[in-house]
Amino acid sequence: MQKPIIGLNSDFRPAAKERTPHSFIHAGYYDSVLAAGGIPVVLPPITKEVDMKRVVEQLDGVILTGGLDLDPKRMGLASHPAVRVMPPRREDSDRLLCKLAVDLHKPMLAISVGMQLLNVHCGGTLYLHLPEDLPRSLPHRDPLGGSHRHAVTIQPKTRLERIYGEGEIRVNSHHHQAVRKPAPGFTVSAKAPDGVVEAVEAEDREWFCLGLQWNPEAETASALDMQVFEALIAASSGKLELAGSRR
Repeated sequence: MQKPIIGLNSDFRPAAKERTPHSFIHAGYYDSVLAAGGIPVVLPPITKEVDMKRVVEQLDGVILTGGLDLDPKRMGLASHPAVRVMPPRREDSDRLLCKLAVDLHKPMLAISVGMQLLNVHCGGTLYLHLPEDLPRSLPHRDPLGGSHRHAVTIQPKTRLERIYGEGEIRVNSHHHQAVRKPAPGFTVSAKAPDGVVEAVEAEDREWFCLGLQWNPEAETASALDMQVFEALIAASSGKLELAGSRR
């Protein structure tokens, strides 16, 4: 069988003093897709729906990658000093990619801010800044920018449990925002010990759509994290019954 083609949205930096505009992506995303048996295709920030639709129609699956924060104003929220907003061109493109992937029910893995975008697009809400919105929450990132990990509990009878197994795992963590209210049609599949949502998934068993707050592509990921990419590749190959089956 042909390997599935997986679209990856890229980050974007506009021109600035002594800097040209450019797109880039963490190599872990496409290396993980390759290792799992897929063909990664990195997408530039496309902002015309007719063009993006043609691209998405050709894809077998989609990964919404991590990055800076969504613009609070576009969610009807006031800004906050801790928020680092991604460039508008990237957010415009990401929102369009997410909309079309959802409309077409493409197999999807949404990571970090990608999960937050998926949740907002489908009707959920976000905590803008965890240290203030949930002052009793545990640290979800190193304030000095270093590596940080914490436990998450996988919820029973979820697709995520089929991927990672039951109980508790440890994941990398570098976020200050999180899902507040899960979108209709989605269920929480992992939580941190403080109750913060760490993963969501579509309730529709015929649609592989999974959001992770942690970064399974990063250098700090565990060996277990490769299984989530393998599950995406299985679903994108039309083997939904194998997507999330543990080895």
